[in-house]
Amino acid sequence: MVEIIATAESMTQAKALLAAGVDTLYIGEDDFSLRLPTSFSREEQKELIEYAHQQGKKVNIAVNAIMHPDRMKKVPEYLDFLAVCQPDRIVVGDTGVIHVLRKGNYDLPFIYDAEILVTNARQINFWQKKGAVGALLAREVPFEEMKVLVEQVDIPVEVLVYGATCIHQSKRPLLQNYFNYTKQDETIDRQRGLFLSEPKKDDTHYSIYEDQHGTHIFADNDLNLIHELAELYRNGFTTWKLDGLFTPGTNFIGIAEVFVAAREALLANSWSEEQAQEAEAKIQHLHPESRGLDTGFYHLDPEAIK
Repeated sequence: MVEIIATAESMTQAKALLAAGVDTLYIGEDDFSLRLPTSFSREEQKELIEYAHQQGKKVNIAVNAIMHPDRMKKVPEYLDFLAVCQPDRIVVGDTGVIHVLRKGNYDLPFIYDAEILVTNARQINFWQKKGAVGALLAREVPFEEMKVLVEQVDIPVEVLVYGATCIHQSKRPLLQNYFNYTKQDETIDRQRGLFLSEPKKDDTHYSIYEDQHGTHIFADNDLNLIHELAELYRNGFTTWKLDGLFTPGTNFIGIAEVFVAAREALLANSWSEEQAQEAEAKIQHLHPESRGLDTGFYHLDPEAIK
């Protein structure tokens, strides 16, 4: 079985993604989650969990923010709410939240997500012993190291196969500080579409925005591993994540359909290079024109990464 997990930007899109063949929705609310397309209200979270379960599907709730003391005080109340709604899993990065989970004996299975820190089997196995039922693999791990890792773990390892990669987060309001210093009145949210370019490299395009969790900077290109799916599948990576943060509306639903079709072809042992090329063309057509696509760290020589 291959599980396809996808973010959602609205109730309508969430239900359409499930209808398109996505197995698990990945949603949350702003206070406790990082870099999601939208913040769902408590009522919407409860409704989507119930709806997904009626369809035989799942919901993962993001509780992966860095919980500073003021926000940590709110965590038990949110976990109380989730314990009633019963999502299938919550996604956690802050060890303080894991402590609260264990101390409160919450019936909430958790997936460990510490972003760029999850790079080896030893770390994943450590958190499995602490109760984790899965882990999100850092985007910076090349496939040669992934192959070694997967043989040494016993819980599912989630791999991003499509979407944006965050390369830096700072609690500091870097954008607001910059505009204050330059005496400019500018919006700083994701919809503003701001980006950074390296000096003398005009073609670089590092998306940047600011929210209540600080400043977020993303890789120059988004990730697309459509050609690598067969290799991932053969090597036991069967939990695939689609991130629609910068891909809105029906276009993201269309991209999800492409990956669902690829999954079905792989399971039927009929996936071919010709199909992969056709899928690549569809993704390129649906992907935002202003954003590039590549395979990230996947094909890099581990010895070349510093």
